Amino acid sequence: MDIERKQAELIEQYVNQAESLTGPSLAGLVVEATSHPSLFAFSEILSVPNLSKIEGTQYSRYLDMLRLFAHGTWSDYKRNADSLPALVPDQVRKIKQLSVLTLAETNKVLPYDQLMQELDVSNVRELEDFLINECMYSGIVRGKLDQLRRCFEVQFATGRDLNSGQLNNMIQTLTTWLSTSDSLLHSIQEKIKWADTMCEADEKHQRDIEVRVEEVKKCMKVDMDLRHEEIFSELGVMDYEEDRTRPKRRRQPQIS
Repeated sequence: MDIERKQAELIEQYVNQAESLTGPSLAGLVVEATSHPSLFAFSEILSVPNLSKIEGTQYSRYLDMLRLFAHGTWSDYKRNADSLPALVPDQVRKIKQLSVLTLAETNKVLPYDQLMQELDVSNVRELEDFLINECMYSGIVRGKLDQLRRCFEVQFATGRDLNSGQLNNMIQTLTTWLSTSDSLLHSIQEKIKWADTMCEADEKHQRDIEVRVEEVKKCMKVDMDLRHEEIFSELGVMDYEEDRTRPKRRRQPQIS
């Protein structure tokens, strides 16, 4: 089963559960969802109305934790650890995996030094083991470990949940793209019209040339016919004049 289908099933499962739970049960659901090894998207769970009801209660820290897993990183957790529940090992691994995805959103070449600092990893061997075993084997990223250049070349990375700012930026980008596409389409249509007009003009010009050629041929034929008549007429007059001027032969008398 591919990652997308598995995630879709898990999201549906947790959403259905969250719709019927309250208070401490919701807190337990958040811990379970954020610890699941195959779940990396949480915005749909966040949108369940029941979760908003624990805002401002003793369980609101779990709502903040769910928001962290939807949009945050390991560094974000360390900065806000005092106001969030302590993470279990599975959650620590998950938030570090999500941190790699966040870095891969903006850079396709991730230096080892940056990754080790972001993930609190002390050496290259530990970093490469994490990238291979926890990221590539899980299917959330594909890439190449370059030990010579000390970097991870990202070829594919699963997308994370979008926050409101990212969503607005995406909408703006798509709106700009749509406007540019409309302008390009209009320009192409105008060029097609111009090409059609030029083609029609060229065809009309070709027809005009053919008509003129035929007219010239007809004129030349008429002219040649007239010249032939004149020539034959002149030849006829010449023969008549020759007959008139030619001396007549006398007949010799017969001797009996």
